[in-house]
Amino acid sequence: MTALEPLVRLAEAAALGTPAQRKRMLIVVNPTATAITDRTRNLVVGALHGRYEVEAVDTEARGHATELCLAAAQEGYDVIVSFGGDGTVNEVANGLIGCATPVTCLPGGATNVLCKMLGIPGDIVDATQHLLAMADHWSPRQIDLGTANGRAFTYTSGFGIDASVVKRIEQSPRAKRHRLREYFFVYAAVETVLRHYVRHPPRMELHLEGRSERVITTIVQNAEQMTYLDDKPIAIAEGAGLQTGSLAGVALRGVSPVDIPGIAVRLLSTKRSVVGHRQIVDFRDVDGLRCVSVDGRPIPLHADGDHLGDVTEAVFGVLPGALAVVS
Repeated sequence: MTALEPLVRLAEAAALGTPAQRKRMLIVVNPTATAITDRTRNLVVGALHGRYEVEAVDTEARGHATELCLAAAQEGYDVIVSFGGDGTVNEVANGLIGCATPVTCLPGGATNVLCKMLGIPGDIVDATQHLLAMADHWSPRQIDLGTANGRAFTYTSGFGIDASVVKRIEQSPRAKRHRLREYFFVYAAVETVLRHYVRHPPRMELHLEGRSERVITTIVQNAEQMTYLDDKPIAIAEGAGLQTGSLAGVALRGVSPVDIPGIAVRLLSTKRSVVGHRQIVDFRDVDGLRCVSVDGRPIPLHADGDHLGDVTEAVFGVLPGALAVVS
């Protein structure tokens, strides 16, 4: 691919013709996201100007995207675009709960999970072309949101191991932006499990539909995929979906070095599931659950890959049809 080819492709897509009524679009840009540069931002915004009335705003701090969307919901925009990673999408969603204004995405982060699940290409030029063509095929729909201690999440939340991995990754922002970041993510996961969850893991009590289980981690999903490894979907919970009106997930009773290879193989396999492994407790079609630290030891909690802090209790719920999306 030549340096000019992306420009040509975007120019061709922007020249599709002006829609009968140009929709107002607010693009919420996270300038520190993994794949966003000034050049990329300017090219994308310029191309979208061809078919929408566009305003682009850069976020300045954590939580700023939510503030922008709370205000934008009152200002008559036809669509809000989250241009960043999963954390930016999460903040945008939290600012638009119950709002009629739909959300869409442009991939600017490392994984872009919701973006991919909505059918938006992972390549930024292809994704921009997709949004340009979307102006002619406008079909908003509603999806569910999960909640973790009151914070909405679009696809997954975790209390324990995966949240500890998220916390570890957030401590190395430069590695998160590196071209070999997927390998760093795998390294961070293995390191976290071996260091904190094999010998003396935090213990929690999982309270679910009248029963309780002693476990060391709980993963709750509002969507089919928990994450992606490059473009490979990683599914854990069975029965999860963006429009099911319920939650699904798994909990891990314990882990030893012997268990790690078997669980890893099941995670990466398209034919086998972690459900059925002797250490796994699974649940589906639930509207809420609660996890409490057994000894009062704070445990990491995350929502959509955003570390929310270390807490002694995590309460999960679901908000059916709470977010409007268009893709």
